[in-house]
Amino acid sequence: MSPVVTLAVDSIAAGGDGVGRSNGLVVFVPRTAAGDIVTASISGKGQFARGALRTVTRPSTDRTQPPCPHYTRDRCGGCQLQHITYAGQLAAKQGIIRDAVERIGKRKLAIPDIRPSSSEWRYRTKLTLAIRRRGPNWIAGLRAYDDPSRVFSLADCPITDRGVVGVWRDVMSASAHFPEAGELRGAVRLSEGAYMFSLQGGSRWTGAEEFFAAVPSLSDLWWEAEGRGPKLLHSREAAGSRKKPGISFAQINPAVAAELHTHVVSRVLSHSPVRVVDAYSGAGATAITLAASGVNVTAIELDQLASDWAAQHLPEGSRAVRGRVEDELPAALPADVVLLNPPRAGIDEKVAAALDAPESRPRAIIYVSCNPATLARDISRLPSFRIAQVVAFDMFPQTAHVETVCELVA
Repeated sequence: MSPVVTLAVDSIAAGGDGVGRSNGLVVFVPRTAAGDIVTASISGKGQFARGALRTVTRPSTDRTQPPCPHYTRDRCGGCQLQHITYAGQLAAKQGIIRDAVERIGKRKLAIPDIRPSSSEWRYRTKLTLAIRRRGPNWIAGLRAYDDPSRVFSLADCPITDRGVVGVWRDVMSASAHFPEAGELRGAVRLSEGAYMFSLQGGSRWTGAEEFFAAVPSLSDLWWEAEGRGPKLLHSREAAGSRKKPGISFAQINPAVAAELHTHVVSRVLSHSPVRVVDAYSGAGATAITLAASGVNVTAIELDQLASDWAAQHLPEGSRAVRGRVEDELPAALPADVVLLNPPRAGIDEKVAAALDAPESRPRAIIYVSCNPATLARDISRLPSFRIAQVVAFDMFPQTAHVETVCELVA
């Protein structure tokens, strides 16, 4: 039987777990809030342990009742912080960023500014679900945080746009036309007034046309068969749609994404650059905006469709380069400012080496991160730069994820 300890939770860790200490042991307990006194059964070796919440002996002033029944009943792992007030969530994320920069990045940092989301609920414009067989039928849902192998059927997701949830119901009503497979994965996305569905899994989909006909709320149907890349199977013009041709590039929280975009553009332009490199540029939204202000921009992106879109919309004097940033960045330097917006894994060490080299060092780096830990690691790889400013944007309320914009100057 696992030992049971009493803990005072003093902070929230990067994944959303509360952190407490018992006789020198650091214990991570999901579904706890800073300020809670709890009992937890623990397991683990060495200095760290994983705890399972037993009772809340004295609740924190940051603790609140989660409104989503899936969060408590099904132990949904999609959100990690619904049991914490929104003010408490924002403070936790500030602490997560500061802890990562100081502990991993070895830099001192004041508590960073954080911009809240205008909507704490119904902000997500994309919902990705696991699809599993339940008897003769399919179910679509999320995984339990304490048992990722268990998928429960999702009735609603209160952080997701109601229209997206409604289209998911339409999709599942036509699930008899899904391809034969052991398991599938699907996503409904709202972009520019249109709903798109992408399905992953299966090797043959003979019922795709029937499926698309049965879900008139969809504008596009994409399929990624086993071992192959995504392919657009069917498309129709949705009423009121303003979708881009070919493929649409969307943000999950458009309001916060727009605020972050404005902030990034402002910080880049504050350095009065002539040449800018936009690395991991996606479809070029930031590069196109900067180029329109007269800056010479090189936009580097690996995805072919995204790079092609940027190339079509960048003015003369700026260019889109398709390739890996670590391969293409050296030829794009020198530049006055380099914008980095990498995936969660952060930048390759070759990227850091190129930026920190004296002969190609930019005046400033604007680093947009969705992972404070890899941001902090990458800051430690750039010893020639100091932190000028860190601003966080709460793109994902009710979850432990946070977007961070770190401005580094040489």
